[in-house]
Amino acid sequence: MMSAPSHLIIAPILIPLLAGALLLFFEDRERRLKDAVSILTSAALVVVAAVLLFRTGADGGRIFVYLLGNWPSPIAINLVLDRLSAMMLLLTAVLALPALVFSIARWQRAGAHFHSLFLFLLVGLNGAFLTGDLFNLFVFFEVLLAASYGLMLHGSGQLRVRAGMHYIVINLAASLLFLIGVAMIYSVTGTLNMAHLAIVLQGLEGESRFMAEAGAGILGIAFLVKAGSWPLNFWLPTAYSAAAAPVAAIFAILTKVGVYVLLRFSLLLFGSEAASTGFGEQALFFVGMATILFGAIGILASQALGRLAGYSVLVSSGTLLAAVGFAQTGVTAGALFYLISSTLTLSAFFMLIELIARGQDPAADVLAVTMEAYGEGEEEKEEAEEVGVTIPETLAVLGVSFAACGILLAGLPPLSGFVAKFAMLTSMFNPDGVGEGVIRHSSWWLASFLILSGFATLIAMTRAGISAFWARIDGEVPRVLLVEMAPVAALLAMTVFLTIGAGPVMRFLEAAAADLHSPQAYIQSVMEAVQAVPHAREVLP
Repeated sequence: MMSAPSHLIIAPILIPLLAGALLLFFEDRERRLKDAVSILTSAALVVVAAVLLFRTGADGGRIFVYLLGNWPSPIAINLVLDRLSAMMLLLTAVLALPALVFSIARWQRAGAHFHSLFLFLLVGLNGAFLTGDLFNLFVFFEVLLAASYGLMLHGSGQLRVRAGMHYIVINLAASLLFLIGVAMIYSVTGTLNMAHLAIVLQGLEGESRFMAEAGAGILGIAFLVKAGSWPLNFWLPTAYSAAAAPVAAIFAILTKVGVYVLLRFSLLLFGSEAASTGFGEQALFFVGMATILFGAIGILASQALGRLAGYSVLVSSGTLLAAVGFAQTGVTAGALFYLISSTLTLSAFFMLIELIARGQDPAADVLAVTMEAYGEGEEEKEEAEEVGVTIPETLAVLGVSFAACGILLAGLPPLSGFVAKFAMLTSMFNPDGVGEGVIRHSSWWLASFLILSGFATLIAMTRAGISAFWARIDGEVPRVLLVEMAPVAALLAMTVFLTIGAGPVMRFLEAAAADLHSPQAYIQSVMEAVQAVPHAREVLP
């Protein structure tokens, strides 16, 4: 067991909290100051998260426990840093910095307190990844949701307000389920510390066991809503496509919070050898498969790029949920690689869509769809004087970025989307080494759905690319600033680096998956965490 040697573990929560609160004291006219503070804060989070990630992987793997208030476990509100939580912290920071840079061109002026809301969202995200306590998980969820409500409505507009109201109502209902589930679990266990729960659940029997599992099931439904699973995801494509571009870019990780909690919660409480009952694994698998199918159908049916991206989020969530339900260490490691790759890609794609849309006339889009449906415009046209027209530099850059997003989302070689799916397929069909192990029937189903969803994405992205770049009716070239294109290019470059460094990254993720499937080290680290200065217990009643 390793205790945290410093207070750095709480920095990802405190830094954006203090910066966001500070910016509330400045008027929105102080844009340059707010831009500078937000970007510096996000850059600091990247550095801190990178340091924490390095420390969790050092010396064969370390787990750090931070006892808030310096009370002993399980009384203390604790923060727990392991490989998985460190990875999610770094991914959040890496997404936040480009989204904030993208916003300073225009979107931060579209509403009040954009930077504070954005930073408070980071507080909730980082807290959710670090907390080791169910009630405080609820608190951090509410912090990130409250900030996301304001960000969802940022920029106003009838469509955005309508989609935002649906988003708020659905998430409020999920929060109510969250509280009910927490109350049911606490009523029979007397604790909400997740490591302590894993120990207490082993001794529960009869009605107490039933009540605890019922509470866990209700919690699971709440997390599935937040993960965007079918049939609870009807709100997500509309909400994400209506959100402002930098908001949708950071929202790409919100569904992954639900997946993260399901992965952590299910394996910690019901995945250890002593307490393993296979609780909810089959349900998660089938829900994930249904979500992939629903998302693939939505992708094929989408005419607007925003909705195509929204349904791509559902395919990503469904893939991760099915992998969690598969409950195999190698598949989990591949799914974590897929989580990183798909989240980076979707974040870049949402920002790219806004840049492409500037050069498109909505009326021209409707006309193009009508012409395609009724076969108009297929007659031979007279040859123009020009043999060819040079593609403008801006459209060329946007086109290359769009093609990269299509390759990544479809899972085609050689980029990281293919590496992630290949890692999952390899583990499914080769579980115990070359020629060893029994291949499950579910492996064939999941492999088929992964291939079909990739094929559907390829068809939809090709069709959308032709419409956006090769069959433009108006021919207008969008005006794109360097400060807007750079974040998109940076995120796509990260997927290239992820591909090049796939070996070391996969080794780290395999160790993280092994820790998840064998949570004894996590439980021991939390329960035996050492106080900085032990309290005088004799004065306690």
